[in-house]
Order: sequence, then structure tokens, then C-alpha cells
Amino acid sequence: MTLSQPDISAAAKAIEEHHRILITPHANVDPDGLSSALALYHMLRALGKDATVICPDTLPESLNFLPGFAALEEGVKESENFVVTINLEDGIEVDKLRYTVEDNKVNIIVVPRKGRIKPSQVQLGAGERPYDLIIVIDTADLTLLGSLYTDHIDLFSEVPILNIDHHISNTRFGQIQLIDPTAASATEVLYQWFMQIPFYKEQITPDLATLLLTGLITDTRSFQNPNTTPRSLEVAADLLDRGARQQEIIQHIYKTKPLSTLRIWGRALNHLQIDAEAGVVWSAISEEDLTEMGADPKETSGILDELISTIPGAHIYILFTEVAEKNLKASARSSAEVDISQLAGKLFGGGGHARAAGFKRSGYSNFQLEVLECVQRIKEALKKEEVSENLEIPITNHQSPNKSQIPNPKPAQPTKPSGPIDIIKELGSS
Repeated sequence: MTLSQPDISAAAKAIEEHHRILITPHANVDPDGLSSALALYHMLRALGKDATVICPDTLPESLNFLPGFAALEEGVKESENFVVTINLEDGIEVDKLRYTVEDNKVNIIVVPRKGRIKPSQVQLGAGERPYDLIIVIDTADLTLLGSLYTDHIDLFSEVPILNIDHHISNTRFGQIQLIDPTAASATEVLYQWFMQIPFYKEQITPDLATLLLTGLITDTRSFQNPNTTPRSLEVAADLLDRGARQQEIIQHIYKTKPLSTLRIWGRALNHLQIDAEAGVVWSAISEEDLTEMGADPKETSGILDELISTIPGAHIYILFTEVAEKNLKASARSSAEVDISQLAGKLFGGGGHARAAGFKRSGYSNFQLEVLECVQRIKEALKKEEVSENLEIPITNHQSPNKSQIPNPKPAQPTKPSGPIDIIKELGSS
């Protein structure tokens, strides 16, 4: 699946017809979300647009090497101005303007140089909105924008939205969508779009190519993840030809780790839990852990892919992070036997990709108990007899193996014809 020509044309037309454009990725932003937002900012500026790019939460200093990082803003502009218009008829000339604020009232004082201003010549009205188009990038649902959305619902309901994404769980919000679930990253979606429009294609400078390659490298984990396709490799090769600085990306993303990051990674390994029978591996980082290690929740990025998911033999790998009081974020990976996006959606209202997804929980009383509850629900879903049989997840009745290591499971002998299994249909019977 690739972007359709009607969608590409509609997106280009929206850019052409609007001038004050807001660009935002999701909250708890990752390198793909931020680099794709900055790539859009570079392109819109080249097109002569008044573009604003924001980061919905604290700026991730680890990504300050990205071209355009200094342009990031942390919040949206407030509502539009209120305009007082005076129609200067019959040769009226204005000498001075001043205002006073008294008793919760604003008095605007206009001193004519010539003629007299009458109340009938005064008009009141709202000025232009600060933005006439919003581009939401790498975000499956508007709620993932966090407080940026909840604090400005009127803005998102009244201003047209261009939705650019690569998540299969995208809710198709907005008036215009550029969505390709087969793309490995949001930046790959942008690359497809840019290459279809001659002027956009000409604007892919080394800086912009570096941004596009950053998202592709990080969302494929240097082309190791299952979402890597031949097209992804072709895109990467072309971006390198256009001057993308691969070694700069690798150095900052993978070879630069603050001491606090290494400490919290060690804590995650110390908290590692394994259920060999269910094929589930998980770890949990509490807010207390982060405070003790002097780390930010964003510093847990990489733990799941670099450490936890390297354990052989499991089917599901999860990292739980307490990002704020009574709020946790779970990131999950899975083997080819399990569609973790559907499972996260069914059990927790989450989503993502077939092999990489996530979900959130809030309002619990105890973080560790909430983690155990989430793991238990996942294990119960996997242990359903019909699901475990079709997913080839072994459920043994004999003595449990050593829990410190996960043995390579023996493939189950199917008793039904093999073929694609709808895990949600199976779970729905519960």
C-alpha cells in the first residue's frame, strides 16, 4: 500500500491554500515524530509559508542535533485577536491612539486630528486565527497529543487538519489524510509525498534528507525491525545520495548515552521479569526509579529494543514506564506469531504496528500492582486454549522450566488448517 494520487494532490492543495500552518507530533515524542515534524517545517518554510513547529512536551535535548531544533516551540499561540475597526469617513484623520484599563474595562481612546468619530462608524469582530491549517504527524489519534489537544479542543475542531501517519491503528481523523501503514516511519511517508511533487523534491537538501533518514533509522532500529522493507532501504539509499548525514545520526542516537541513561537502563535490567510458560518478558521503571537515577522518562527509550527484546524464545516483550504520578506508558514488541497492536487495542485501547505497539494506563493506586495486572491480562489472553494453539504458544502441564531463562519453544502441532488467525476474534469470545 502506498499513498494514493488523490490524497497526495489533496495534501498539496491544502498546503497551497493555507499560510499559517501549525505542525505537531505526538506527546512523549520520539525521534521519528520530531524529525518528521522538523522536515515538514523545513519544507513549508521553503514554500514561503508561515510555519510553526511545536513539541507538545519538554524538548528532548538528546535530539538537539536535528536541523531546525532551535525553531521548536513548546505551546500554541492563544486564540485570535479581538479587532476594533473605525471607518474613517468624510476626511476624518486620526491624531493619537491610547488605551487605559480600569475596573476590568479596556478604554480605547482615539483622538481625531480632523473631524468627529461617531459610534456608528465603529465595528467589532474577531481577527484572524493564529493558524489556518494544522498538520498532525506520526500520531494515530488526537488524544495522543496529550494536553496540547485537551487544552485546545476548539482549535482542533475549528481549524482543518492534515493527518500524516504510518500507524495501522490511525483513527483517520482530520479532513485530509496521508496514511501508509506499510511505511516503516512517518518520514518515509513524507519522502513518498515529497518525491511526487517536483518543487518539493527539489527542496530535499542535506539537512532535510538527514531529518528524513533519522526517522527511518530510528523506527526500523537501524533496519533490524520487521517493518523494514525493500522500499525502506531504497529510500535510505536515495537520502544518502542527497547528502543525509548517516554517521551524525548514528553517533547521536546510538553512541551518546548520558550517565543517567545508563543508570536507568541498569535499573530496568535489574527489574526484569520472565514468565517462560506464557512467553512474556517485562520490566518496569517507576517514577521513584527515575528520580533516584536522575533520569527523564524519555531516557528509557531504547531499553526495550536494545535490551529486553534481545531475550530469545519469548513472544511478547513489554517495558512499563511511570511517566507521571498515576500515569504509565507501556511499550511492547512481539514475535511474528502475535499481532501486538491488535492485542494492545483489545485489552487496553492501545495500538501501533503488528510487531511494535503501546498503551497507557492512569488513575491506578499502585504502579507495581498495575503492572502485574496488565501482565496478567496479557497472559490470560494468550493462555486461552484456542489462541495459544493457533499462535503456537506452548502451554505445558509438566514441571515448569527454570524461569531465569526462556527455552526455545517447540512448535505446537496444529490440529486445524494453518492460516492467518484473527486474535481479536478469538479474544472476543471472552
